[in-house]
Amino acid sequence: MNDKETFILQVWDDENPSIKGTGEIALFRGLSEEDSENFDKIIETSLQSFLKDEKTADFPSSVIFGLESAIASLNNGGRWIVFPSDFTNGTGTIVINGLIWMGDHAKMLERIERKISEGFTCLKLKIGGISFAEELSLIGEIRKRWSGKDLTIRLDANGSFSRYTFEETLSMLNLIARYDIHSIEQPFAKGERKKTRRLCEESILPIALDEELIGVNDNESKQQILDEIQPQYIILKPSLCGGFNHADEWIAVARERNVGWWITSALESAIGLNAITQWTATKNVEIPQGLGTGELYKNDFHSPIARHGERLFFVPEKHWELHDNLNWIYV
Repeated sequence: MNDKETFILQVWDDENPSIKGTGEIALFRGLSEEDSENFDKIIETSLQSFLKDEKTADFPSSVIFGLESAIASLNNGGRWIVFPSDFTNGTGTIVINGLIWMGDHAKMLERIERKISEGFTCLKLKIGGISFAEELSLIGEIRKRWSGKDLTIRLDANGSFSRYTFEETLSMLNLIARYDIHSIEQPFAKGERKKTRRLCEESILPIALDEELIGVNDNESKQQILDEIQPQYIILKPSLCGGFNHADEWIAVARERNVGWWITSALESAIGLNAITQWTATKNVEIPQGLGTGELYKNDFHSPIARHGERLFFVPEKHWELHDNLNWIYV
């Protein structure tokens, strides 16, 4: 990824226009449900509608995410504090997993070694980019050097097992499970619910839903998906699953069914990551979360979120400003 289209939303009260709340409308081309050529017009129409009745039920997920972030930021004085907690006071931290992008065997092993040397005790490996035999060999090599007590391994398949039959996939996952793997995200593509349900029932390896949750913004459908598939875990991406209120609904529905969950960012800029991280901190999470660290984009905004080893923390005294070259549209 060399560039990413990003929309920044600012809101203010006309009685005090110097205080602005800021949020990110985090569109992801090829992944977001609302992806279209005229997305800027969709944003403008949504915001004009919001100014009339303050309802967001039919808005795209990314617009809801941006509005919720910006309004919460404004309500907290426009100080980049979106969800106050011990974390934003500078005393709390969040443990995160290290993300290992797909690559050849040598490149992935190099990235794994680097993350472990930085202090990570939980890694998420993106798989499906090389042959299954190579990936199995890589996982086996990791386990020879780091036991399950020392290193938790999560896998993210992004639907890559859809090219195999159910029986082939089940056999592969059971082979992977021998290496003490925490879970695998979305082995089959979104929409293959019957096959995914069977995997949840028959696989030794716990299954987590990710893309399956995108675009599902009513509570009844949330319940239906978890009842139909019965996964062991769900992955929550607020910018893709309808914002923070909808993510809270997913958590409530999951808890009712004893389904585990964790929170993940999705290549947002530092503005979106700031909001997601602060929201995550209010959940008193105990397991590593899948939060980025703002290290991907070379021209990203400077953020009060920092990382030391596998922990994220917030620097309250750190100030940051938006780039001067943003193009603003007023609604």
